[in-house]
Amino acid sequence: MNVAEKIIASHLAEGDMEPGKEIGLTMDQVLTQDATGTMVYLQFEAMGIERIKAECAVSYADHNTLQVGFENMDDHRFLTSAAARYGAYFSAPGNGICHQVHLERFGRPGRTLIGSDSHTPTGGGIGMLAVGAGGIDVAAALAGQPYHINMPEIVEVYLTGSLSYPSSAKDVILELLKRLSVKGGVGKVFEYTGPGVATLSVPERAVITNMGTELGATSSVFPSDDVTRAFLAFQDRANDFEELLPDEDAQYSERIEIDLSTIEPLVACPDMPDNVKTVRELAGTEVDQVCIGSCTNSSLKDLETGGRILKGRVKSPEVSLTVSPGSRQVLRMIQQSGTLADYIESGARILECTCGPCIGMGQSPGTDAVSIRTFNRNFYGRSGTKSAGVYLTSVETAAVCALNGAFTLPEEYPPIEEAALPDTAMVDDSLIIPPPEDGSSVEIIKGPNIHSVPKRSGLPDSLTSEVLIKLEDNVTTDHILPGGAKILPLRSNIPAISEYVFSQIDESFVRRAKEKGGGIIVGGKNYGQGSSREHAAIAPMFLGIQAVIVKDFARIHLSNLINFGILPLKFADSSDYDSLAQGSTLTVTGIHNALETGDHLFAQSDGADGKIELVIAGDARAREILSRGGLLNYIAEKAAS
Repeated sequence: MNVAEKIIASHLAEGDMEPGKEIGLTMDQVLTQDATGTMVYLQFEAMGIERIKAECAVSYADHNTLQVGFENMDDHRFLTSAAARYGAYFSAPGNGICHQVHLERFGRPGRTLIGSDSHTPTGGGIGMLAVGAGGIDVAAALAGQPYHINMPEIVEVYLTGSLSYPSSAKDVILELLKRLSVKGGVGKVFEYTGPGVATLSVPERAVITNMGTELGATSSVFPSDDVTRAFLAFQDRANDFEELLPDEDAQYSERIEIDLSTIEPLVACPDMPDNVKTVRELAGTEVDQVCIGSCTNSSLKDLETGGRILKGRVKSPEVSLTVSPGSRQVLRMIQQSGTLADYIESGARILECTCGPCIGMGQSPGTDAVSIRTFNRNFYGRSGTKSAGVYLTSVETAAVCALNGAFTLPEEYPPIEEAALPDTAMVDDSLIIPPPEDGSSVEIIKGPNIHSVPKRSGLPDSLTSEVLIKLEDNVTTDHILPGGAKILPLRSNIPAISEYVFSQIDESFVRRAKEKGGGIIVGGKNYGQGSSREHAAIAPMFLGIQAVIVKDFARIHLSNLINFGILPLKFADSSDYDSLAQGSTLTVTGIHNALETGDHLFAQSDGADGKIELVIAGDARAREILSRGGLLNYIAEKAAS
């Protein structure tokens, strides 16, 4: 067996490990964050379960920390009280970004982790099988329910050689995106093997597993080896170590080879992480903003590396430079080492230990600006400025571009000295609040912005609706429901947040949905890629969207549509996509029979000759959930029976 198979086999609750077939996995650990976690705990509350059943659950406040009104602080009060009531740890605002803190303080090799954030696979850097999911699936995991996915193919990424300045782990994952595209990992887990693995630290491995999400992968995983042991010892968690290696005769569905010594600095250009070029190709392009940090590149190693490049130098006066440490531990350690002073003296602005600019929570670039970010996503409009061009790079590349004010080869600004890391971390868990042994007397605090979870009844046998919008390939959840400082605080208020559905690309969509009493969405390939935000399904459901018809779906968004009772349909013949237009009226019949049997559906469009053949995108369990109107209804009926 390979590492991924070993973890899956030891957590298999339902099904057989046959690629493409549905399996149910027991989840050891559960991670939520405040942009999605409020809804998770409202859903868990609706299930009527008294105590979290997972081995370990942590509620992080790291997204919605910009307090321009009462909403975010009210959400944090709710999450603090819900964690105490139900039995989760609460990582307070300022303690750090969920993925970085979880790697430091909670992640354990060989365990499974589910999180209401699409970059939860960061945990694969420490030898976990970690998956991102929609909030209601995470709530079900809190309740002790298995998480259902199709058994993935396990792809071997065989590493040889070693990285040397100016190349980095970020360039490794950008190389994979360049080769495979944002759809290259669908239905797959990427497992890293070979002699090159031992040359990568856990933080470097986590950079790769974090951004493996952009491949569309179910997860990514490294072995748990001596490097892992050293990292856990560094965090004063040596007892959490467990060796986990692939068998010598382990089998994989395919093999990709990368010689780390040949990797050169790369850049993901606007507006997609797989639009990759070399820094050499962009050399000389002027830069307006540089942001260092995010859950991808904010570890102690990352910030010490950037600090050594900036040490004794001053950024270009034309560049706005920001730094977001990944955790309070990282911030305190760069303070102790003097690197924090190096950043400040270089002209950098030091931001909170949060997601911040990565989710459009502040630091939006100027009009038509070029922004270099060490983040994982550069989707259109995600930064908060539609006209800005966002480029994704390593810390090394970002730092030298800040110095020169233009895309610059990192070797032109070598570090003053090599970053030296201490032997032990500054461990301070005072902002991680453990739950009481008995939380039954804890009052859950709900502010006026917190509303109950909307539900939908079962689907009709036929529907006739207008196509409200027709979309191209690679529509992201940022397109469907944007983030940012204006919208993120409304995550617990579905009526309010639904006003922003498709606001990035069609400001009239909400008005038309209300006028028509709902409708149908038509899209192309990879519909719903990106963030795990289930609000991109809940808000359209609230507006009356009954079905989404596309060429194919991204994994997490498909689950979210099913969980909230929106009929997810795929064209049996993708060329039928061309026969539909915005404003077409579509009649779909035989829904109940298709939900029961899995047979194909047929639709008639007023603008097309003949019938359009459609397939429900889901197995028997998904169809049963849809027939009940969503996962909350399904779980309630199962519990009642």
